[in-house]
Amino acid sequence: MKVISLKAKVIKDTRGDKTIEVTLKTSKGTFIASAPNGKSTGINEVPMWKKSLNGDIKTINDYFIEEINFNKFDDLKIIEDIFSSIIGGNSLIAIEFVFLKALAKQEEKEVWELINSHREKLNKFPMPVGNIMEGGLHSSSKIKPNFQEFHIIPIIASFEQAVKINKRAWENCREILKNIDKTFKGKTSDENAWITSLSDEQTIEVLKEVKDNMQDEFNRTIHIGMDIAASSFFKINKYIYKNPKSIKSKDEQIKYMQMLSKDFFYIEDPLEENDFEGFSKIKEKSANGTLIVGDDLTTTSVERIIAAKKRNSINGVIIKPNQIGSLLKVKEAVDYCKKNNIKTIFSHRSGETSENILADLAFGFGADFIKTGTCGKDRDEKLNRMIEIERSL
Repeated sequence: MKVISLKAKVIKDTRGDKTIEVTLKTSKGTFIASAPNGKSTGINEVPMWKKSLNGDIKTINDYFIEEINFNKFDDLKIIEDIFSSIIGGNSLIAIEFVFLKALAKQEEKEVWELINSHREKLNKFPMPVGNIMEGGLHSSSKIKPNFQEFHIIPIIASFEQAVKINKRAWENCREILKNIDKTFKGKTSDENAWITSLSDEQTIEVLKEVKDNMQDEFNRTIHIGMDIAASSFFKINKYIYKNPKSIKSKDEQIKYMQMLSKDFFYIEDPLEENDFEGFSKIKEKSANGTLIVGDDLTTTSVERIIAAKKRNSINGVIIKPNQIGSLLKVKEAVDYCKKNNIKTIFSHRSGETSENILADLAFGFGADFIKTGTCGKDRDEKLNRMIEIERSL
């Protein structure tokens, strides 16, 4: 691949925080990619920047590449050999994104085809996990649910139809909150989900009502899920609940999550991010079919996923490319999950950009679910790209 220039600059994400955008010029054209920012981040995630965002940008802008033997997905190793020791995970993933886009153009393929060219084997689409209400670190409200996300998950063959159901669920949720939450002002969170002052239990009741309404309206099976993000309210070996105020021991938190599993198809990060043993206790006594999902627990690291599997801690894993800062490591993690019957959920971050390559990655890697938000700026881009892929096939 003939490289004319590789340049980086600062842009703002949906929260207004600074992140990186990379522009690559080759003989085939100009290509742009960017990386999102996480807010609820695990301590085991790779550093976003080597020392600072500006430092990474200077490193990239000062580096000169003229010719690179980049012809297939696995050649990302060349990129990683050059940059992995001198820039952070966010910066490296943006560079990998932009080189994949350039390679797709060069090979006259879609980005997802660089990952998996066997179209006939890709007979499923990842279903969208629709986030319709938020609390925890993703909510700006002083009074809010302790849990971070509340999800609607349609089970249907058509991705496009599933997106329509999730958007309607988002609208229906607003209608319900207007009637029962006296403080509701129609404001949305970092991920464009509704902000409420209701307790976890009250929010769950709203979620169940939305689920029932969507099942009646669309005559489809609808599941519900939550991201507990328990590390965000875990302090000194206790789970500190603020709405309403209570303190739960580890054993009490485990029993609470086991009870919730009776109604939930999907529970993400029910305990703090290093409690493999506690996760396994929840999974052992959860309702049949409930996904106990690791995010902060596993951080897209194959080593941590293997550790979780050995302890029978999880049966679902969040995949965030910039969490591990390497698409080759993403591939390694996904391959392990597939061999061990662990569901994969490709996920956006709370601070997003207009970058839509996540859809190609989720489809190309054969993910089971994709979590990109339900609607809104820099969320719709991912959903629309997935719909575009579905229509093209």
